[in-house]
Amino acid sequence: MSNQSREWVSRSLASVWHPCTQMQHHETTPLIPVSHGRGAWLYDHDGRRYLDAISSWWVNLFGHANPRINAALRDQLEKLEHAMLAGFTHEPVIELSERLSAATNHHLGHAFYASDGASAVEIALKMSFHSWRNRGRNEKQEFVCLQGSYHGETIGALAVTDVALFKDAYGPLLRAAQTVMSPDARQAVDGETAQDVARRAAGDVERLFQQKSEKIAAIIIEPLVQCAAGMAMHDPLYLQLVRELCDRYGVHLILDEIAVGCGRTGTFFACEQAGVRPDFLTLSKGISGGYLPLSVVLSTDDVYQAFYSADVTRGFLHSHSYTGNPLACRAALATLDIFREDDVLAANQSLADRITTALAPLRGHARVKHFRQRGMIWAFDATDVDNTFSRRFFANATQNELLLRPIGSTVYLMPPYILTDDDVHVLADRTLAVFEQTIAG
Repeated sequence: MSNQSREWVSRSLASVWHPCTQMQHHETTPLIPVSHGRGAWLYDHDGRRYLDAISSWWVNLFGHANPRINAALRDQLEKLEHAMLAGFTHEPVIELSERLSAATNHHLGHAFYASDGASAVEIALKMSFHSWRNRGRNEKQEFVCLQGSYHGETIGALAVTDVALFKDAYGPLLRAAQTVMSPDARQAVDGETAQDVARRAAGDVERLFQQKSEKIAAIIIEPLVQCAAGMAMHDPLYLQLVRELCDRYGVHLILDEIAVGCGRTGTFFACEQAGVRPDFLTLSKGISGGYLPLSVVLSTDDVYQAFYSADVTRGFLHSHSYTGNPLACRAALATLDIFREDDVLAANQSLADRITTALAPLRGHARVKHFRQRGMIWAFDATDVDNTFSRRFFANATQNELLLRPIGSTVYLMPPYILTDDDVHVLADRTLAVFEQTIAG
């Protein structure tokens, strides 16, 4: 590492508290000071490059420094950088809201904006509770989440998260939620299929609804892939069954598409593969192409009408200073333009097939189990590894020009949608090499 890079690392460690990190680990695992990005690659100050195989925490869809998104932002900068959205409005937020509603065939709309995924989850939870209250159902105050679920780390979102590492320290601050079986297909036993697991998990929801539906406001689900649970994938049938249960028992369905939306699972919205629409849908991460903080909650007209009144106390009095920021919305509009102009969903099918073929040696590896794929997400579980596996894998990956950050013993790939054939071979060959290096100790 050059003197310049060492200086940047030293200054960062002295001043920046890095997220999701035990800072002491950086005594042995150096930070990488990023200089710039181009396409699927990040570059450090010494000229080394790193294939961004996890899209910088699942946000970057079309590469770093994308020319079309850059051009849209430059144009917007000359017009309007920000204006408060209370009492004012502007073209980017209107056009984005219209296009997102159209993407749901206008089943969902009335977009409410924030800046990050956890805040969107908070909004959806509050809207569900408050809409029931406005309709005279004050008793509906409880929420249901899945085992292994992750919805963010603010207090409300953490209450419907079931990852002990994130949640346990803050238990005294949290409102208890009901937790039901995950439909994770890895739980199949005795010849069960993924659909069998989905039915068992839905049965657990039904038993809870039979007992407590009059007190439950909503169930929140990451459709098709529970990402932070180690890319736990489930059959779309689960969503169909839970939607039917929510209709039957009068419970809102919140679908958290923060990580799995925007084409990541093969369709623009993951829930399209089940043919269902939720009462609330949350988006963030890829919606701005990985450029700027932006999140949105889409809701049904029925929910919206529960707040529509001359009575201020019946309104949804929630706000963020940068709600509907014009620059972030313009980045999102440019992202949607790329989806349309490049037929991205069709192109991703072909790209996903090439990546899956290239990863074949890992699928059959003796130390791999549960190799799985959904759209542009791949994952597999390493067998017989210790609790240092993830950190050692990450360090070995950076030495091989890869940005890969396993979740426990689960290695996953979630690359941007613009990989070249050369990038695909680099990704597959070096992931295998890093895996073998890491399991060898």
